[in-house]
Amino acid sequence: MFQRHEVRVGTANGNGLTSDQVLGELRRDLLSLGFDVEEGKRRSQKILRPVFFGENGIPTVLYEIDGYHPEWQCGLEIEAGRAWMGNAVYRNLITACVMVQVDHLVLAVPNAYRYKTAGRLTISKDYDKTVSLAEALYGHSRLALPYDLVVIGY
Repeated sequence: MFQRHEVRVGTANGNGLTSDQVLGELRRDLLSLGFDVEEGKRRSQKILRPVFFGENGIPTVLYEIDGYHPEWQCGLEIEAGRAWMGNAVYRNLITACVMVQVDHLVLAVPNAYRYKTAGRLTISKDYDKTVSLAEALYGHSRLALPYDLVVIGY
């Protein structure tokens, strides 16, 4: 799906879309796969996954996620500029740990995030850094994340 939309969303070509814009490009395909997809910034447009429940089974803590496939129990997070430098990757990995019925997480990050520092163009290789982190977490014996992880670079 990401390959089909690479011309519009791919960061290798210098595209600098926001995560909401990338999600917008992929929305129709995600819906056709059975994902519930965030529609906007208002609370009613968000996809919320429960973390804790209170009396009568009413969720007391909910976290936002970009997409969720109820049959696959698969969460989807799409990040853009703040994926690595803004620690969104770390936040996504941790919040997915406590969301109810998230057995799989798909984390999409830019292959290359371009920004200027001191007037000079700098490129952060967010995909490579995210894969390296995932390999360290899943390859280490001291930590066991409760879901399968797929990292997609776009």
